[in-house]
Parts: sequence; C-alpha cells; structure tokens
Amino acid sequence: MPQGSTISTEWNEARLAAEGWEALAVTHFSATAGPYWLRRDDRGVEVGLLAGERHGNGHLGTVHGGVLMSFADIAFGIVVTDAIGAPHCTTTQLAFKFTRAATIGSFLTCRPEAVHKTSSLVFVRGLFCAGARVIGHGEGIFTILDAERLARMRAKGG
Repeated sequence: MPQGSTISTEWNEARLAAEGWEALAVTHFSATAGPYWLRRDDRGVEVGLLAGERHGNGHLGTVHGGVLMSFADIAFGIVVTDAIGAPHCTTTQLAFKFTRAATIGSFLTCRPEAVHKTSSLVFVRGLFCAGARVIGHGEGIFTILDAERLARMRAKGG
C-alpha cells in the first residue's frame, strides 16, 4: 500500500482479495492516483478505489473531487479497452455529477458500461458508489486510436 495511505479497518487488501478483487497493475499518473482494484463477473467489470488520506480534501475528511474524476477516467477506460480489444484510446469528453461526499476510508466502486460504439468513438457511463450510497454518476466519450494515429502521437511524444 502506498505510504501515507490510511484505510479503515472495514476495508483492506486482504478483504478485497477474499471478495475476488485483484489489484490493477497501472503505471505513470494512474499509479499515483490509485490503488485501483478490479473484478469481473457475469455482469461485467467492476472497478474499485480504496480512498486513503492522500485522496482527501485535507481538513474535511472527504475524497477530493479530482480523485473521483480520475477514478471515472480509469474505470471508463477499462470498459472501453474491453469493448475495442486494445488499450489504444484517449478520453475525449468526461462528465461527472457529484451527488454526495465520499469519506476517507471508503471503498469506492463503479460498474462502467459501454453504451455505444462507432468506428472511432466509444460512449460510456457509470454509477459511483461508496457501499450502497451513490456518490456520483458519470459519462464519457473515448476516441479509438488506430495504428496510424497512435504512431503519430508516439512520434510527437504524447
């Protein structure tokens, strides 16, 4: 677990593993913003985030809105890569509606859904929960990167 992260005794890595969650292997910014968890079942994919002190609004004891936006981007990106069969996509649009605060120590979840796919775009949505409480809902549009566009982006350095 990253240094500076405090998790309540209710949620911990052993409990998550026992409930079928696997730590999501991520790098770069995604690794900094996590840790993220993943599990799959007959209903699809579910993504989780253990909200520690480093995810907080300091003195408020709540999860920072930017953390929730990053979580939405990660969760939606997973279902998009499943839909296109490759990890080559970029976030084109992301909207998140905050409905109630999430507290530090919560295990946050999203069961993202790809609702429509074209040859170049994937449309997604999802509810974000802390236990049985809905803390927000979001939707996004992701651009599918074909080999040519991906090569151009890599050549330009991003």
